[in-house]
Amino acid sequence: MKHTYHIHGMSCNGCRMHVEATLSNVEGVARASVDLQKAQATIEMQTHIPLETFQKALENDGGRYSIHPPGEHDHPKKEHKIKPVGQGTGVFYCPMQCEGDKTYDKPGDCAVCGMDLVEEQNLSVASTSQWTCPMHPEVIQDGPGSCPMCGMDLVPLEADLSAEEKAYRKLLKKFRVALAFTLPVFLIAMSEMLHPNPLFEVMGQYAWNWVQFALSLPVVFWATWMFFERAYRSIRFWNLNMFTLIGIGSGIAWMFSVVALILPDVFPDQFKTESGTVHVYFEAAVVILTLVLLGQLLEARAHSKTNSAIKELLKLAPNKAIRVVDGEEEVVGIDAIEIGNILRVKPGDRIPVDGVITEGESAIDESMITGEPLPVTKNVGDQVSSGTINGNRTFLMQAEKVGSDTLLSQIISMVNEASRSRAPIQKLADTVSAYFVPIVVLVALVTFGVWAIWGPDPAYVYALVNAIAVLIIACPCALGLATPMSVMVGVGKGAQNGVLIKNAEALEKMYKINTLIVDKTGTITEGKPAVEHIGSFGNNYTKNEILELIVALNSNSEHPLAEAAVAHGKEKKIGVKKVDNFSAVTGKGVEGTVDGKKLALGNLKMMDYALTPVADVMKAEAKRFQKQGKTVSFLSVEGILEGYMVIGDRIKASSANAIRELQAKGIDVVMLTGDNYDTAKSVASELGLADFRAGMLPEDKLKEVERLQSQGNVVAMAGDGINDSPALAKSDVGIAMGTGTDVAIESAAITLVKGDLLGIVKARKLSEAVMKNIKQNLFFALIYNTLGVPVAAGVLYPVFGILLSPMIAALAMSFSSVSVITNALRLRSVKI
Repeated sequence: MKHTYHIHGMSCNGCRMHVEATLSNVEGVARASVDLQKAQATIEMQTHIPLETFQKALENDGGRYSIHPPGEHDHPKKEHKIKPVGQGTGVFYCPMQCEGDKTYDKPGDCAVCGMDLVEEQNLSVASTSQWTCPMHPEVIQDGPGSCPMCGMDLVPLEADLSAEEKAYRKLLKKFRVALAFTLPVFLIAMSEMLHPNPLFEVMGQYAWNWVQFALSLPVVFWATWMFFERAYRSIRFWNLNMFTLIGIGSGIAWMFSVVALILPDVFPDQFKTESGTVHVYFEAAVVILTLVLLGQLLEARAHSKTNSAIKELLKLAPNKAIRVVDGEEEVVGIDAIEIGNILRVKPGDRIPVDGVITEGESAIDESMITGEPLPVTKNVGDQVSSGTINGNRTFLMQAEKVGSDTLLSQIISMVNEASRSRAPIQKLADTVSAYFVPIVVLVALVTFGVWAIWGPDPAYVYALVNAIAVLIIACPCALGLATPMSVMVGVGKGAQNGVLIKNAEALEKMYKINTLIVDKTGTITEGKPAVEHIGSFGNNYTKNEILELIVALNSNSEHPLAEAAVAHGKEKKIGVKKVDNFSAVTGKGVEGTVDGKKLALGNLKMMDYALTPVADVMKAEAKRFQKQGKTVSFLSVEGILEGYMVIGDRIKASSANAIRELQAKGIDVVMLTGDNYDTAKSVASELGLADFRAGMLPEDKLKEVERLQSQGNVVAMAGDGINDSPALAKSDVGIAMGTGTDVAIESAAITLVKGDLLGIVKARKLSEAVMKNIKQNLFFALIYNTLGVPVAAGVLYPVFGILLSPMIAALAMSFSSVSVITNALRLRSVKI
């Protein structure tokens, strides 16, 4: 019999081969075949073998892989556990994105490249405003007070260190130990250059070699042993990486020295000193390992800065709030707030959750979310977001979104996901890295052979030292970090300026776009239309009666024009009648039955749909308003056109400037709108747009995107409504206004929190800066290895007599990665 299962955890061909071998060795399996691309294992067996047997075999072999029944999703969405701020999120990922969006539940090192896993920075809804008794630590409560057991005043409960800080301190401790033992070894070895050598007056060369050996043990077997573990694992699973080279290079140097110390007679004379002892390289091994450890330490500290944007956003999350219950105020932790709670926000406080103002008004500083420095005045009925800062007035608000549903939490979640995504340009680094380590090992072997055969005496010594230098300097780490570091910093920079990037691919494609399609309502315009005029055709209905019917129809619609009509009806104190058989006709209007009469409201296409004739004089009446950039909706009652509604929607102040900047960058801007031609022409003329389309249905916008793409254009689409979502999804880069619908935001790759076109300008500038930074990093990494490996191999020796010490190679290798991260950090200061 034959069964197919899903395999989770594979990331390369080495993984595939290993899983295949493990499953094949299970008793009763006739044949096992594993497909890396499909992440599937096809197993032929004589009798049925329980799934648990295969899972246990994989667990016993390291636990990196798991096997699932067919149909079960291979990459289940992780549910992040809520932990107090400062305790970390329990989600760790590889900074080099070796396994895509795969995450781990505990710290460690990447199973593919060996790099230390990085902790994801996440917003926690748990309160940190907890207090405890210094005498009875089991007593914990959400606020200050006295201990119920001993009466002592409670003190704030300190949060644990983050996993990131713990990892850094652990590396720092190991580095200090490694340095303490490495320096004496180095000084002993370097003393051989002194004539006479004062150390030899104390004891001989052979005895000092044993001292070096003893001092090297804590460095090799404690401080840097993790490098050898990673090297072994990389070879075992054939995921060759930087630690493969470090482990082989420093391991050979140390093992050579141990053998030379214990069995000196097995070596030829050219390896021996004048005293008869064999040259040992304990100092080279420990210095290399210590320098690599230093590089890891500096890298860990630099890593903490790459996600500084998320950390700044995390600081916006308040710990507590003032809840009002029956007129009484109480201070509660954020995790205690529920939807519908009334909260009081005092001057200078951060708004605890998303909600709406129910009483009072104030100016809100939203700069950390929108990137705009000027406070925004908010009144009753206006939305406020978690983390923004209240001005100088107190107000009451009702909680509408709490915990992970708040805007701040969603922004942080989106930034985290985008930071872990892979940009297409990274394929270059991945392709090079796949062949890099085997080629370097081959170059090291060739280097050893060339120096052993043609090198000067002692030839074998030169051969060994230069081969080790090649292995050490050829670190692919900088190449692997080139793209992820720039993406991580760039995405964070965008979030601080109200530009949310869903994935790295969108960031790269934004750099390439040459055509931008923009919707009108809510994108170019304010998206807050207001009724300016109600007209009546004939004498059957008065203007108030026309408005009453329009309000009734629109009371069931969520369209911005419908909301404007309902709001106007409230101002005029128009009652809302019951509507039956209501339905919305996408791109045209709405219909329903009121007082037993069939109504239709919308544009001319809606009138055609409702079989309602529109006389030329009525079209002329509407056209008079449309030429002013207004929108006209016609009302049909029982197939007869009885009236109309005129709605105006102001153009955003930023739209004209944004369009001019985009056009100056060589981007063609095209406006597509479902509105009529005259309204569209009026808006296009005011903005200087030569290309626009009117009367566009959702399928028309989709077809226009496809048409432009078929002409070889890279198309971005900006919109805010449900009717924009098909075109947003089809475009190369979908851009959603943060003020729009959830459907539009879900369909888009970039979301603009503030919801204006200047955000697109920021997104373009950000993509240009990030792509330039990535190319710089790739250039530095490739040039570094292209020049470093030949120099380490000794190509300069015949002409200039220059050789590269393995210790210098280790220092250069360590700082190559740090230089890439440092270059990526420059993106934090880019102006967008």
